Amino acid sequence: MKFRVEVAPRAGSFDARGARVVASAGTLGVQGVTSVEVRDLFFLAGDDLTADDVGTVVAELLCDPVVTTASVVALEDATLDQDTDACVIEVAPLPGTTDTEAESLLEAAHRLGVAALTAAGTGTQYRLTGGITLEAAGQLGAEVLANEVVERFVVNGVVGAPFVDAVDVEPVVEIVPILELDDDGLMALSRERRLSMNLGEMQAVQGHYRTLEREPRDAELEMFAQTWSEHCVHKTFKARVDMTDDGETYVLDSMFKSYIMAATEKANKPWLVSVFVDNAGIVDFVPGWQLAFKAETHNHPSALEPFGGANTGVGGVIRDVIGVSARPIATTDVLCFGPPDLPNDVLPEGVLHPRRVAHGVIDGVGDYGNKMGLPTVDGAIRYDKGYVANPLVYCGCVGLLPAGSHVTEPNPGDHVVVIGGRTGRDGLRGATFSSMEMDVETSEIAGTAVQIGHPIHEKQAMEVVLRARDAGLYSAITDCGAGGLSSAVGEMAEELGARIHLERIPLKYSGLVPWEIWLSEAQERMVLAVPDAHLEAFGELCAQWDVEMCAMGTFTGDGQLLVTYDDVVVVDLPMEALHEGIPQLQLVGVWERPETVEPELAEIDLGASLLELLATPNIRSKEDVVRTYDHEVQAGTLVKPFVGPANDGPGDAVVLRPLDVVLDTGEADGPAAVVSSGINPNYGKLDPYAMAWACVDEAVRNAVCVGADPDRLSLLDNFCWGNPNLPDRMGALVRCARGCHDAAVAYDAPFISGKDSLNNEYTGADGEKHAIPGTLLVSALSIAPELDSTCTMDFKRADSAIVVVGVTRDELGGSALYELHDALGANVPQPPVDGLKTARAIHAAMGTGAIRAAHDCSEGGLLVAVAEMCLAGRIGANLELHAVRWAGEGRRPVSLAFSETQARYVLEVDPLKLDAMRTALEGIPHAVVGQVKSGQGLQVTAGAGNLLADVAIDDLVQAFSGHI
Repeated sequence: MKFRVEVAPRAGSFDARGARVVASAGTLGVQGVTSVEVRDLFFLAGDDLTADDVGTVVAELLCDPVVTTASVVALEDATLDQDTDACVIEVAPLPGTTDTEAESLLEAAHRLGVAALTAAGTGTQYRLTGGITLEAAGQLGAEVLANEVVERFVVNGVVGAPFVDAVDVEPVVEIVPILELDDDGLMALSRERRLSMNLGEMQAVQGHYRTLEREPRDAELEMFAQTWSEHCVHKTFKARVDMTDDGETYVLDSMFKSYIMAATEKANKPWLVSVFVDNAGIVDFVPGWQLAFKAETHNHPSALEPFGGANTGVGGVIRDVIGVSARPIATTDVLCFGPPDLPNDVLPEGVLHPRRVAHGVIDGVGDYGNKMGLPTVDGAIRYDKGYVANPLVYCGCVGLLPAGSHVTEPNPGDHVVVIGGRTGRDGLRGATFSSMEMDVETSEIAGTAVQIGHPIHEKQAMEVVLRARDAGLYSAITDCGAGGLSSAVGEMAEELGARIHLERIPLKYSGLVPWEIWLSEAQERMVLAVPDAHLEAFGELCAQWDVEMCAMGTFTGDGQLLVTYDDVVVVDLPMEALHEGIPQLQLVGVWERPETVEPELAEIDLGASLLELLATPNIRSKEDVVRTYDHEVQAGTLVKPFVGPANDGPGDAVVLRPLDVVLDTGEADGPAAVVSSGINPNYGKLDPYAMAWACVDEAVRNAVCVGADPDRLSLLDNFCWGNPNLPDRMGALVRCARGCHDAAVAYDAPFISGKDSLNNEYTGADGEKHAIPGTLLVSALSIAPELDSTCTMDFKRADSAIVVVGVTRDELGGSALYELHDALGANVPQPPVDGLKTARAIHAAMGTGAIRAAHDCSEGGLLVAVAEMCLAGRIGANLELHAVRWAGEGRRPVSLAFSETQARYVLEVDPLKLDAMRTALEGIPHAVVGQVKSGQGLQVTAGAGNLLADVAIDDLVQAFSGHI
């Protein structure tokens, strides 16, 4: 029996979801929608399911009689109850798409004793009034209410139930002819199967099978593709590059070894525990405890299905941290979108509008972290027209683990165990899909590459892993992410080999063929090596937490990977061929300095420009987004994303004192973790080398401003770039990586982990390629020695002196001011000379107790930084621009105010402790440039009697909050 349930809001109640649809319709330009009622649909099925069973489920789980009403009909009798003046749109997931609400409903029903319910699905009905046309309703359904990559919708009809019909399939293994193919045939095969392999790689695979004297099986070919994908092996960063850099030519063998790893080796820090060899970097924290940190991107899936893409991006990076035996304690997110006000008529074909992308991504980020009980603590949002077709979604996670608790060596005879979610068609070929460019047809062919997350399942799996860790029940662990079981088992068994039985794998539904089971990227799964002596105890732990467990094979020790389905061989490969057979890429990079000039800006009104800058999308407050995330759960977030008396000032970084450490030491005070980041793609348009320096410098400054010790900084690098096969893209990438190396060495800060996401390009209907602006995110994890020495950026007392540390130069290239005037400029901020020395001096000054507030100068320069400190503290200030230390000739008020020179800090200093501050800053350029005052305004002067701006604090607040 199958039933359909409609749950509707009671007449007269406010429908917040409906109001949101009305607003979205207006933004889209759809006319005629005056009101929308949103109803929830539920589909219930079971061979022995009765109407009484359904009544129990509805009464106990689906309908709150105070605010909703419910109706139930047999599914075959379902018709549309439609008012004559209403248009109805119904939306439901495509069959086979993960439906987390339905899964939870099924579990809850079984807990109620309704065992006859064996399948459930959900949907949504929108009842629109106001005279909308059918054409407009179709537009609204396709562009706002449904995403046809994972959903279907009908207008004025009944949507089908999203059930997957049971299908019995033979364990068919396809033999793929490759031995006799010529080069054109090899590349055609790569394209047809979406392998994303180049000719050299296809020839290497062909050569392997010629040696074996047989054709490959489908799963073997897919496994080569995912193992050798850009997403998994980062082959571009290991490539040999013939480089021409601004006229200089050289050969580079591996950006990773020459630049990223080299910087870490030169730092040679004793507190590094694990770098670049595991799912996340690990560093020492306090005695007995270590910290793990990782950041990933989930760009291509987020472009197709923003909620699911971002949701599983967060879930994936959390699993990376769980995969090093750590408890996740915080997440981060940095998001890059197209302009929110982009006209619909210039939107590329097949691309979702930036507003819709942003809405879905932000909801997806918050949904996963909030449901797992993790604070989302640090991040940024950038807007640029280059991200219209390719949004960037950086997701990070910090974890905490007992020192020495992460084990990494499986042994022959250990069971290969998978726990967590069931396997479906989610994310098939996701690893290779992430290595492709996108075009107008991408959404039509890559629907299976999009995954849907279930954070509650991941929470359960996490608890099992942590308890198994403490009990010593496993000998190795990894997450099941890109490439699914193929990647997870392939990595863990690299030295040993394994024997896997696919028929044991729990499936979401029938009908999957063996290669799909092996390659599926279904979420919330972890793979562990469990000794036979511990398998029973591990199983009991899984049962306790209601987590499904499958012992799907064993590690063998013979170096061979043998995967079968019943008695059918699916994969039979030597591990050596998978992990050592990939040929090194041979690439060409060319970077030429762009021809740019400084714009001739007329004399501008500093006060008016300041308000305009504060209101720009890249600078204005992101509080409307961040407040949708829980950043205080777990009770460890001590310096929060927003600071000041009104809790709306933009903090530089966050400070975390994990509760586990507090309970272990018995001390609320003590060392704390600091998380910060740096990003500015505008600089990369002028010089990727300078951009890399600026990103590292900003991450350092942000951390130091809240009290971090600059000598305990660890860095993550996350590169998002275009097609590396194009010399200009590759040249810019090499130059950026070189900048990362030089900046990290200058700051004596090691990289501990990283990730790259390449091929972020979109080919339009006209055949023209559109690459994102090369974008680097640098994240920093550091240590504040004591909580009582931490600091926030809001001005606090009217008698304080304002001190600017560092020298200002005429460096407006790529600045927020120039962007405001649709200009790029030429004078991009250059690498600072004494960045580390300055950071150490600031940290020492904080130790004297002289510093009441600290803020870094970044986007918008000095004037924006001081204005943010004023609005955060709701207190005024006098600022004398001519007192700022200046380097060069012809200083102009506009440059003094808005230049974005690096390694600069604004400090609020206790006037009675200025001497202590000066002693700490000895040898570092600095100057007292003003005073915090009790009046409600920011006054800017340039010499005696020369008032350049006088802006009320209320106006600063209104501009920054987006209300003017």
